[in-house]
Amino acid sequence: RGLAIYFTLLVIIRLSGRRTLAQMTPFDLVIVLVISETTQQAMLGDDFSITNAVILILTLFTTDIGLSYVKRWWPRAAHIIDGVPTVLVTDGVYDERALKGARLQKEDVMQAARSQEGIESVAEIKFAILEVSGNISIIKKQKSG
Repeated sequence: RGLAIYFTLLVIIRLSGRRTLAQMTPFDLVIVLVISETTQQAMLGDDFSITNAVILILTLFTTDIGLSYVKRWWPRAAHIIDGVPTVLVTDGVYDERALKGARLQKEDVMQAARSQEGIESVAEIKFAILEVSGNISIIKKQKSG
């Protein structure tokens, strides 16, 4: 049951987008808490013994470690499990499709631009990239002259 729940959650989190990893709202936190309680009940059922809990914890950690080796040996698996970076802005122009796919707003990009580079306008951004970690990296345009 533990493995089934682990992979189900992995797929659901992967499909929900990386935004949830980097920018949790109070609503997101409530969802995570509810999911954790529901998941615990699904994995343990009626058996609340320490033995079952230890076996489940070891199973989940072993699976996580195993997947890290699979991702190292097979880069395609890393792309499937973790995703790939997404370019949100190119030469001062938003990629609307990428923003929509990542469930981000232009203001999310500008917030990252202001906090990282002190950028005030999208025109000053060479690239804004949504990393697999959920963070937005900003590459500032070089000033000519």
